[in-house]
Amino acid sequence: MLTIWGRLNSHNVKKVAWFAGEIALPYVRHDVGGQFGMSDAYVAMNPNRLIPTIEDGDVLLWESNAILRYLANRYAPEAMWPVDAALRAQGDKWMDWQFSFADAQRDAFLNLVRRKPEDRDDAALARSARQSGEAMLILDKALAAQHWLSGEQFGVADVPMGTYAHTFFTLEMERPHVPHVRAWYDRLRERPAYRETVMIPLT
Repeated sequence: MLTIWGRLNSHNVKKVAWFAGEIALPYVRHDVGGQFGMSDAYVAMNPNRLIPTIEDGDVLLWESNAILRYLANRYAPEAMWPVDAALRAQGDKWMDWQFSFADAQRDAFLNLVRRKPEDRDDAALARSARQSGEAMLILDKALAAQHWLSGEQFGVADVPMGTYAHTFFTLEMERPHVPHVRAWYDRLRERPAYRETVMIPLT
């Protein structure tokens, strides 16, 4: 059985748990990181001291998007990751693009979720809201042309940004009008695994 190490209030852990739910892959998850700390045994598995890490039989793997690609390729290669290399790459680029979006949104998340109001950096919050909003305008243009980042149907390429979209629409900050992203997010919200693992309180 798949084992996932990492606390579920981490965006990167949510990605992996959500995707496992999408492909009906049973797993067990252990809280690691943040308030749960990291044991020496965990650091031996992942010397980066980051989460998540997975163990799947004899496969030990870290880096969330690498984990997603591995799971898609091993357990749902045609349904969740297109066989055609060009089509797969078109979705795959959004998985890598997500990391720059995460950088843009980080200060908004930290200031609104993990800091007391009196400790917030309002300038950093405003800058983060603006930068993440500008990035979402790029995504909105892409989703105007297709329903899913993976192509004609939902796939693994929707997972990284789908996880961050929930945070984007939940944070109490100024956002641009992004109707196509919003429609995509609403479609994600209809998926049981998304509701269970991603749409949890931000902490």
